[in-house]
Amino acid sequence: MNILITAGPTREALDPVRYLTNRSSGKMGYALAEAARDAGHKVTLISGPVNLSAPDDIELIRIESAKEMFLAVESQISKAAVAIFSAAVADYRPATQATQKIKKSSNRLTLELEKTEDILGSARQVFGFSGILVGFAAETENLIANARDKLTRKGCDLVIANDVSQIGIGFDSSENAVTLCFPGEKSMPLPKQSKTLLARELIQQIEQLATKPRETHT
Repeated sequence: MNILITAGPTREALDPVRYLTNRSSGKMGYALAEAARDAGHKVTLISGPVNLSAPDDIELIRIESAKEMFLAVESQISKAAVAIFSAAVADYRPATQATQKIKKSSNRLTLELEKTEDILGSARQVFGFSGILVGFAAETENLIANARDKLTRKGCDLVIANDVSQIGIGFDSSENAVTLCFPGEKSMPLPKQSKTLLARELIQQIEQLATKPRETHT
């Protein structure tokens, strides 16, 4: 299968030297890309800025901002049978980008932010993607409820939920623990383990989804 994967954070420029971002290391997305490749799939990896080596035998597209990732996904998703959106895309960006470095002056600085492109939410209705759609839900509260809401609203076949408030898993870590949320109220917790081992298990679950009729979202 052709599998499209997004990974890492995005950077939303404030001025030529500053940006808004998040703590995503990209390790989960890169592990998924390598696991999919090792399982015999053709992988396209769209990656935000990370300190990770480019995986062998994988098409790597580097981007920086949410808009750049949106455009890259738009150009690649029609080739994919499976799309896995593991990137931690910024929800907001500065409404205006200063052309010169913002100098320190007053005691307070107010930023106006605007929403970024909803890449996962665009897969079905904007990009017309009809394959297996997998999203991630990095949450600090109401983990399963928020993941199920995302599953339904964005037309996913699977949402992988992880509690990033827990120390030692998720962002910046080499380990993770997740809960798989499927349509029909089915959930499957996967215990804490290395992201490499977890990625292999996730690819196996996604391969199974690809062989079954799509379930109705409830």
